[in-house]
Amino acid sequence: MAPPISPTPATLPPPRPAPSDAETPVKAWLASFNALISSGKTDVSSLFLEDSFWRDHLCLTFTPRTAHTQSAISSLLSSGKLQSITLSASRANPIFVAPVDATGEVPAACAFVDVKTTVGHGIGIIKLLEDLSDDRAWKAYTVFTVLLGLDAYPEKVGKQRPHGVLHGANPTRKNWMERRAHEREFLDEQPVVVIIGAGQGGLVAAARLKMLGIPTLVVDKNDRVGDNWRKRYHHLVLHDPVQYDHLPYMPFPPFWPTFTPKDKLGDWFESYASALELNVWTSSTVSSSVWDAAANSWTLTITGPRGPRIVTPRHLVLATGHSGEPDMPSIPGMSEFQGSLLCHSSAFQGAKADGKGRKALVVGCCNSGHDIAQDYWEKGYDVTIIQRSSTYVMSSEHGLSVLLKGLYDEDGPPTDDADLIFMSIPIAVFKRNQIEATKEIGKRDAAANEALTKAGFKLDTGPHDSGFVMKYLERGGGYYLDVGASAIIASGGIKLKQGHEVTRVLAKGLEFDDGTVLEADEIVFATGYSNMVSTARKILGDQALDGVEDVWGVDAETGEMRGMWKKVGGRRLWFMGGNLAFTRWFSRCLALGIAADEAGLV
Repeated sequence: MAPPISPTPATLPPPRPAPSDAETPVKAWLASFNALISSGKTDVSSLFLEDSFWRDHLCLTFTPRTAHTQSAISSLLSSGKLQSITLSASRANPIFVAPVDATGEVPAACAFVDVKTTVGHGIGIIKLLEDLSDDRAWKAYTVFTVLLGLDAYPEKVGKQRPHGVLHGANPTRKNWMERRAHEREFLDEQPVVVIIGAGQGGLVAAARLKMLGIPTLVVDKNDRVGDNWRKRYHHLVLHDPVQYDHLPYMPFPPFWPTFTPKDKLGDWFESYASALELNVWTSSTVSSSVWDAAANSWTLTITGPRGPRIVTPRHLVLATGHSGEPDMPSIPGMSEFQGSLLCHSSAFQGAKADGKGRKALVVGCCNSGHDIAQDYWEKGYDVTIIQRSSTYVMSSEHGLSVLLKGLYDEDGPPTDDADLIFMSIPIAVFKRNQIEATKEIGKRDAAANEALTKAGFKLDTGPHDSGFVMKYLERGGGYYLDVGASAIIASGGIKLKQGHEVTRVLAKGLEFDDGTVLEADEIVFATGYSNMVSTARKILGDQALDGVEDVWGVDAETGEMRGMWKKVGGRRLWFMGGNLAFTRWFSRCLALGIAADEAGLV
């Protein structure tokens, strides 16, 4: 597998006026493209700009992939799976004009489309520009296609929903509760899929598989579904707004708060698992695992209240979060600390109610570090935050209003449409547009950023100046979405130690590489997490992970996220993770990928 990259932002097409007639070029392009596909040819040079993109989520191959340039697109189409792309039949006005750039200087003729493949159906968005270097022909700049369903595995919703009861005389029939208890225990059948982890990734993946009729078991070490959120630090609230965080099949209700508290989210997950009839074994762990290459399946021993149970799923999904094990540094002197708390941020439960006279040090300056430092400050502690490198900071108010406006807000389209529009942008194009968005956020946050800089806080603007979302995609961290701590740091309420590494833990504090010492009664290392593979290796062992590299970050080969939501390592092993929005979208890719494997399509 190719290493992760920091993709170069796409080149900006030349400015041009908005098309006065989008319908004619869209319909003409679709007719020409379908004629090309019907002929069996894949030379797209007459229909695509040379610097063009096709982003595909399982319509053309069963691995998410982005092709860039005409030759790469031709190669992608050579799979022969595509049958047609037509105007969306479900929309009254599928053709529209929208810019492909962030400033609106490059408007395109666009359309929502339906996609038909040899094995299923999907949807997408096409964006056409005039080829200014040719004969002014309209050509595709970006095409996005996503598989919605496989013919072999229709989703059990709407007209396909289960009947719920078998009417008529049947002396041995069971009621719903009895049937659910039986199904949950897998007494008469083996799960086709076992998912490790009942957070958002595991639950949503299980929900997608449930709707495809694929028997799935979720295993979680916690006592209750949702405990992975309940057990986090006391004041944790999601930094993403509710409009961005809906779960498939059961969105948050309209009265839900904009920012969800951790315990409320945990309770919702528990309700979600119950309402969707997901099979979850809590207080349970996978104590052993063996991949049988000959049988193309796993043998797992699950230890928990049911005793040791051996199951033989064909697929194993690691949904333990897109981060791995807590990255707790090993520093000389840790055993000598005599304060009341020294821990990683993942184990921090909250500051004491009355911290007056107590000193706290927080090592790390991303979301958790800031939130924990603010919690300490609010409880009266003398708190210092230690920043070792730079951080991207944007205010919640300004950052979210720029990044999510018009898509994930009260005035935005339905969530499915917002997701389609968001995902239709190839990562390289998205990164280029994020540079402009980051500039706008920086203008709005200028006063706050200037105050932070004066306090000695080191800021950055993300990879290639592309800000928050690209830092998330490329690193999974390195940012703070400001909900109050920045002003406290700027005012000196939270003290700052910047640019120096901790060299030793002392009995009552920390020593740094510049020779200084800071006293502390409590020390929290908000130093992030190792790669998700580290947790997989801890659960499954080294042998099960042979051939599996680190996941997350952008993959140079596919132009998509590395190792995520697809089969990896030459066996039926899958990684599932990300924020709520990403798990909502990519859970479909994972579930359909598993279904395609089950149907013998890959």
